[in-house]
Amino acid sequence: QVQLVESGGDLVHPGGSLKLSCAASESISNIYRMGWYRQAPGKQRELVATITNGRLTNYADSVKGRFTISRDNAKNTLYLQMNSLKPEDTAVYYCNAQFGTILIIRSTYWGQGTQVTVSS
Repeated sequence: QVQLVESGGDLVHPGGSLKLSCAASESISNIYRMGWYRQAPGKQRELVATITNGRLTNYADSVKGRFTISRDNAKNTLYLQMNSLKPEDTAVYYCNAQFGTILIIRSTYWGQGTQVTVSS
């Protein structure tokens, strides 16, 4: 069972940048897809971005052009570079790992979350 630990959340002004990290307790090279999700107060958890082990990426429309997801298999770490942050980006950001293939996901794991607050 992989453990995921997020870090990098902080309070930042609108227009600022943050880089989130998600450290895995084991090799991520066999994890089919990893991603970032977020949940704002009173709202459902939503997808932010995902990346497969083949480096295919997918982004929510609301973050396209501002956020970049990447994974470093050698460091067993997932990243989310967030630029041009807006107040509506304020949320708890969760790291997600999915084992399986494009046809079937066998198991899913979540981190504990890291708070991102965008405010002046």
